Amino acid sequence: MRANLTRILKVKISRIMRASNLVKIVFILSFAASFIILYLLYPESYERTWKGRIYYLFFLWLVSLELTLNWEKINVKVCELRSKRFIILIIAALLPTTYVLVSSFSGLNTAIMELSPKHYGLDWWSKFMPLTIEYIVFTTLSLLIVILTYGIEGLRYFALPLSLLGAAGLIFLIDNLYPFGEFTPFQMLVPTTVTLANSLLTMMGYQTELGGQTYKTPVLKVRSEMGEASFGIAWPCSGIDGLIIYSVITVLFLENNDSSLKRKIAYFLVGAVVTYFINVLRIVEIFVIAVKYGVTSLEVQRFHDYYGPLWSIAWIIAYQMIIIGAQSLYRRVSLKHAAKEDL
Repeated sequence: MRANLTRILKVKISRIMRASNLVKIVFILSFAASFIILYLLYPESYERTWKGRIYYLFFLWLVSLELTLNWEKINVKVCELRSKRFIILIIAALLPTTYVLVSSFSGLNTAIMELSPKHYGLDWWSKFMPLTIEYIVFTTLSLLIVILTYGIEGLRYFALPLSLLGAAGLIFLIDNLYPFGEFTPFQMLVPTTVTLANSLLTMMGYQTELGGQTYKTPVLKVRSEMGEASFGIAWPCSGIDGLIIYSVITVLFLENNDSSLKRKIAYFLVGAVVTYFINVLRIVEIFVIAVKYGVTSLEVQRFHDYYGPLWSIAWIIAYQMIIIGAQSLYRRVSLKHAAKEDL
């Protein structure tokens, strides 16, 4: 009798474990499916960081990393595949793909573009409003799926990928509504960034002229023997978006870090200074490319839309890993030092 009960109990536990492992990956499978469909529909959008879908790949990478590192720690709230919560979870998991199909084939994206404001008689920003709304919808759905799968406590494990997705959507939205530097709180940092870039270009031997404005953006002109380039610089071009994403992600990362408050502040400030300087280098590099290849060249477009913003995102993700590595190395050195003292 006891043997039968033990066998039944083992079978039930095994089923629960299999169900738990299946439920754990529902989150990543849900968005991976929708991102693959979007790639098939709009492959070129994955070739842009600024107002593109490259952030989705970082989102999936961060989610995968959290699942891998915390697989045993993360508990799911669904233990039975026949439960009501599991059925609701599956419905929620299908919503990202459903939204992609509905928005792409029902005319929803077209309606969003038509309802979006046209600034200065241009439809440039309204064209990117469907993508912006997509980011916001995905952020909302990811919150819902995380809570259904892992409960409220699951948010602390996936705070970084969720914040990356939400911050990118919010930044795109602000630029769509307030283009050409009209959003003053972000534009306030631009003159200092442009001045530093101007000084660096001058030190590199370029002739520069900083003055005047295009709408509310300062204009920087750069010349050399190879050619010349002139751009009005708004806050997205100067990388303020990268600084915002850095601040959100790093604050959330350090919140769960076991370092002292002083060390956390030091980590944040060091990373912020590097992030800001990377933004300065972005401006310098785009002028160097524009002078060499021409303002309207494909090289300038690629750097502006993809490689430039990618610098900041790659650094932001890498910096969190650097902190973890530095802390691990510090602990090892401390343990070895303590062991020597004991001897």
